[in-house]
Amino acid sequence: MTETVAPPASTPRGPVRPTPAAAVIAAVILVELSSGITQGFLSPVLRGLTDILRVSAADLNWISIANLLASVAFTPVLSRLGDLHGHRRVLRWNLAIVLLGSLLVGVARDFPTLLAGQILQGAFAGFFPLLVGILRNRSGDAESRRGISVMVAALVGGLTLGLVTSGLVARSVDSPTAALWVPAVATSLAFLLSWRLLPESDHRPGGRVDWAGGVLLCVGLLAVMLGLGLGGTPGWEWSSVRTLGCLVGGAAVTALWVLVELRTTEPMIDVRMFRRRNVAVVSLVTLTFTFCMLGLQVANPVFLGTSAARDGYGPGLDPFAIALAMLPNLLALAAGALVAPAVARALSDRLTLVCGSLLMATGYVLCAVAHTNLGAFLAATAVAGLGTGFLQHSTRTLAVESVPRDRTAVGSGINELLINVGGSLGAAAVLTVFAGHTAAGRPLPALGAYTTSWTLCAAVSVAGAVIALLYRTAQSEKERA
Repeated sequence: MTETVAPPASTPRGPVRPTPAAAVIAAVILVELSSGITQGFLSPVLRGLTDILRVSAADLNWISIANLLASVAFTPVLSRLGDLHGHRRVLRWNLAIVLLGSLLVGVARDFPTLLAGQILQGAFAGFFPLLVGILRNRSGDAESRRGISVMVAALVGGLTLGLVTSGLVARSVDSPTAALWVPAVATSLAFLLSWRLLPESDHRPGGRVDWAGGVLLCVGLLAVMLGLGLGGTPGWEWSSVRTLGCLVGGAAVTALWVLVELRTTEPMIDVRMFRRRNVAVVSLVTLTFTFCMLGLQVANPVFLGTSAARDGYGPGLDPFAIALAMLPNLLALAAGALVAPAVARALSDRLTLVCGSLLMATGYVLCAVAHTNLGAFLAATAVAGLGTGFLQHSTRTLAVESVPRDRTAVGSGINELLINVGGSLGAAAVLTVFAGHTAAGRPLPALGAYTTSWTLCAAVSVAGAVIALLYRTAQSEKERA
């Protein structure tokens, strides 16, 4: 990465502090590692938490939903604040919020406390757009693409490290909740070591935060996600007043948000961007791949920890073995993210999006077919992981390149918001499937919950591939002209 600075899009506030490029990249990797650890540490211990916290596997999906919903609330505000007041300054506050949540998770001995900590930890969604703002402020688009590729790989590396560390702690320490302290250690190190390494952005346009738009967006999305998440469960039947109230009310508030943003001079999110074909396509593909990737983040590790001898299906792995079993998916995801820039150069951005979606669909079909054989199942998750890596890099890159430099964090933040919305939809769908396949009084669902979830995700991934075909590359634009 070079030290070149892009032409200013606004009035300069001061020079970029002359930090060596290697130090900047090291700090970026460190922060993304902590983000990955925070997102991945729970998977190996999820099965054990059903006994410790006295909750069902279906209830555990609320960990994912609560975390994702919090991310929906945090992302647009943190991204906009970063563009207005400095990416490094806001990132420091961002790290502090995640650290507070991690400490709360560490002391959690009941389900509500764990959920509260996970809500604060959801602020990690602000890391990526704020770091992209720092990187893009110092480089051109080609180098930004390579930087984003490294960031995705570091994020996956953190997920892997979180899995392995948490599994080792759960296996080695007598206290079953000791692994809950893993993210607090990682976030503390990132907070302390990156404090001075990251430079501040030199061009800050000034302005104000559209708080009205931010509140309307959060309320609308949270209401819809709540209706989807609880829909079909006792007291929240799909035809009940509370479920329909959340869904219809949330949709109405979201529609009101669109009207408010169209009339606001400095909107939280410029909804006019979604009129552009490529922006709409990338947004929809982001929703489809995160529906699957995050929707299954509780289901797969719980499946791996379920024992055929005791529960009638599953390989019955211990926490550390679960961590190792999830490595093929994560390593393939990292590899996909790293090679995605080369694939895009060779094939085009459109075909990279299509290939990523089809690889995910293939992987999920194989999961449904080969789940009785552990080796074949892990190979299937690796195929899905490779496709996920393609899409992780491509959608994030294309989202950033679609906005001016002085709104880089907002552009990346929109993509992160869509990642969380797609993940929330996926988690809610899987929660509904699990609830429908879980007998009264039993903590674990029937095997059909998993095969249905994998099949659903395969269908959604195929839909993503079809949508990706509508993306217009630079060459296709020239041919149309």
